[in-house]
Amino acid sequence: MKKESSNVNRRNFLRKSAQVSVVSSGMMLLSASCKAQTPPQPINDSLNFVGPKDGYTPQIGTLVSMMNWMRETILWPVKGLSVKELDYLHDEDSNTIGGMLWHLAATERFYQINTFDGRAWGDWPAKDDEEFSVAMGLGDRGRATIKGNPIDFYLEKLNRVREFSLKELAKRDDEWLLKIDPNWGWSYPTNNYCKWFHVVEHESNHNGQIKYIKSRVS
Repeated sequence: MKKESSNVNRRNFLRKSAQVSVVSSGMMLLSASCKAQTPPQPINDSLNFVGPKDGYTPQIGTLVSMMNWMRETILWPVKGLSVKELDYLHDEDSNTIGGMLWHLAATERFYQINTFDGRAWGDWPAKDDEEFSVAMGLGDRGRATIKGNPIDFYLEKLNRVREFSLKELAKRDDEWLLKIDPNWGWSYPTNNYCKWFHVVEHESNHNGQIKYIKSRVS
């Protein structure tokens, strides 16, 4: 009797083990199936999301997200500024807020000409030279001539130049972004990514100056 009972117990154990194995295998297959069918997460279009963006290759999209974030940071403190505020000179060596805004548009336009068209520093098309060369250099000429313009004058230039940048960047890929310019004048090998990140960094630099000048307007 004990032997028969032992055999029955062994058969019951094997049967239950087989059932558990089948259930476990089924759950693993279901889990794998669910993972395989999970749709890709949508690209986050939030201004505060730094990363790939629709319409661009991954690295260029990440660059664009940084450009967008910094541009919003630049525009926020200048909203509604009067001509007096835009033309305020803190001292004889300072630049006006209006001058710096035009300078930002000029700088981005230069990097368009350089990276999209392959032109060297100073090789401006005549139309761009007329519109942007003074703002690019600022200094005494900028202080003497960049004044009397409402905020919309500067915003139009910033928006027009940026729209062109975004349009052209959408035509290019990550290989282009990482391409090194052997003729660039900086001390280290420089690629297009570094040049366009400098556009972002440049705006960050002037953002601090703009906020300082704005706080000193009497």
